[in-house]
Amino acid sequence: MTQIQPIGSSLSLPKNESALREAAQQLEASFLAEMLKSAGLGTSRESFGGGAGEDQFASFLVKEHALAMVRAGGIGLSESIYEALKEKDNVGR
Repeated sequence: MTQIQPIGSSLSLPKNESALREAAQQLEASFLAEMLKSAGLGTSRESFGGGAGEDQFASFLVKEHALAMVRAGGIGLSESIYEALKEKDNVGR
């Protein structure tokens, strides 16, 4: 039988800097995806739209746009998050 770990131990930060950077970039991409959705990207057009198929896959398109923005430099949020995670990781040691 496997033992259930406490929540605190499963939320420990990764020790690898590349994993920290990846996590920070994913968080920035999620933030940007929500901002893009709020701006109307991914909503169906009234005329000449893609119908139900477009509606179902619009979230993937928004997510990829957000990831592309992060890879192109983003808004600097991932770097701030990365530095904060790295600092917290160093304090915890």
